[in-house]
Amino acid sequence: MATNITYHASALTRTERSSLRNQRGLTIWLTGLSASGKSTIAVELEHQLLRERGVSAYRLDGDNVRFGLNKDLGFSDADRNENIRRIAEVAKLFADSASIAITSFISPFRADRDTARKLHEVPTPGEETGLPFVEVHIDVPIEVAEQRDPKGLYKKARDGVIKEFTGISSPYEAPEKPEVHVKNVDLPVQEAVKQIIAYLDSQGYLPPKKE
Repeated sequence: MATNITYHASALTRTERSSLRNQRGLTIWLTGLSASGKSTIAVELEHQLLRERGVSAYRLDGDNVRFGLNKDLGFSDADRNENIRRIAEVAKLFADSASIAITSFISPFRADRDTARKLHEVPTPGEETGLPFVEVHIDVPIEVAEQRDPKGLYKKARDGVIKEFTGISSPYEAPEKPEVHVKNVDLPVQEAVKQIIAYLDSQGYLPPKKE
């Protein structure tokens, strides 16, 4: 780590920024197998938060991030670790700006997700508290995910074309105590989003819904 750097604090505290924007910043971390429905749910969640609740939210999708920020990373365990570390840092920046970061990544390793959570728990310099981190497990059995397989990835993994594929040749470590557990088998996307928003409301993370 570089030593010749200095942190430059904002002229606004997080409390002031949240007050000006009338919302709290946090990260919603969606995790689950490929084809579990993470991206579909994340898209609808972003839509509802922006359109129906009037809060600033931005979706960080696993594939999208690999087109730019993480295009230098592959799918080895080390690269997966770095992929999650980077996106956790970016999500924290969004959350610190009083926005809601919605991440949609397989993030198969429990230790990496714990690292992302702990990163949010560490206060930004000049702040006294950390930031909320909401882990959402989009849960489907492997056989259901494999039946969906919209990208044909499971078939390629079974055929040996794709190496180190989560659920086939690389493990997926399911969350033990996620804040929200969505069993996404034959569940309408709106119902999945409803579960997430209900949790956010129960914790006071969202402003009251406008009548």
